[in-house]
Amino acid sequence: MDLAMLVSDFLEGGGGGGGGDSRGSSDGEPGGLHDLAHLADKISMYKQAGDEKENELLSVVHSLLFSIHETELQDFVRGQCTGSCIRHLLVKLLRYSGYDAAVCVSKWQGFDKIPGGDHEYIDVIIDNDLTGPERLIIDIDFRSHFEIARAVDPYGTLLDSLPVVYVGTLPRLKQFLNVMVDAAKWSLKQNSMPLPPWRSLSYLQMKWHSKYERKGLHSEQQEFQGASPSRALCFGHLKRLKSSLRLELETGRLLMMPVMQAGTKRTAMYERRRRRSLLSF
Repeated sequence: MDLAMLVSDFLEGGGGGGGGDSRGSSDGEPGGLHDLAHLADKISMYKQAGDEKENELLSVVHSLLFSIHETELQDFVRGQCTGSCIRHLLVKLLRYSGYDAAVCVSKWQGFDKIPGGDHEYIDVIIDNDLTGPERLIIDIDFRSHFEIARAVDPYGTLLDSLPVVYVGTLPRLKQFLNVMVDAAKWSLKQNSMPLPPWRSLSYLQMKWHSKYERKGLHSEQQEFQGASPSRALCFGHLKRLKSSLRLELETGRLLMMPVMQAGTKRTAMYERRRRRSLLSF
C-alpha cells in the first residue's frame, strides 16, 4: 500500500484511535515550547556527535553531491522520482573514491498498527582496526521522513535544523528518530491530531533496521530520452537537494562566526596581557 492510500485510510478512520505507537520514545511527549527547545538542543548535540570517520565521509558526500551534473543522472524507469537516480550515481562516485558503498533496499511486513513498506538508502562499510568493519548510513532526503500535516512553526524550525543528508551510524540515527517523534506528537497535539502510523517510531526504525538487500551499481539504468516526466522530476530533486545543502552549510558558517570572533577576541586579549606582563619585568 502506498503512502497516499495510508493517509486516506487514516483520515477516513478518524485517525485510527491514535494510529502511531509511543513505544521506544525516550523522553515521552513534550509538554510545551520549553521541552521543544530541549529537543532542539538534542538535535544540535547529535549533529556534532559524529566521529572523525563520519565527519570525513559527510564532507566527501557533500562534495560529491555538489559535483553531480544533471546530465549524469540515469533513468531507472520507476515512475515518480524518489531520488534513486541520485543515490545510484552517488554510490558510483563513492566507489570511484575508494569507498565500499552500495544502495540498500529494505522491506518489512506490517504488524499491529504499523504498515509494511520499503525504503532505499546508501550504506558504506568502513574498516575499523579496533572493532572491525563499521556500517555507516547515508540518507540523502533525511528531513522528508519527518514531514507532518499542519505542522506548527516551532516544529518547522526543528525540522529545518536536521541534517539535509544524514551520514552516520544506526545508533546516532535512532537518536534523531526519538527526538523527531516526540516533537511530531507535540506539534500534532496542538491541532488535536494523532500521530499517524507512518510517523511512529516503530515505522521509522523499520526503514533502516529491517532486513535489506545490498546492491552494487545498477544494471537497469538508461539515459533519459527527451523531455520525459522522469527527467524533470529527477532534475528538480537534484536542484532542491543542492539548494538545501547550500543553505545548511551557509547557516552553519553564520552560526560559527560569533564563536570564531569570540575566540579571536580572547586570543587578542590574552596577547595584550602577555605583552604587558613581559614589559613589566
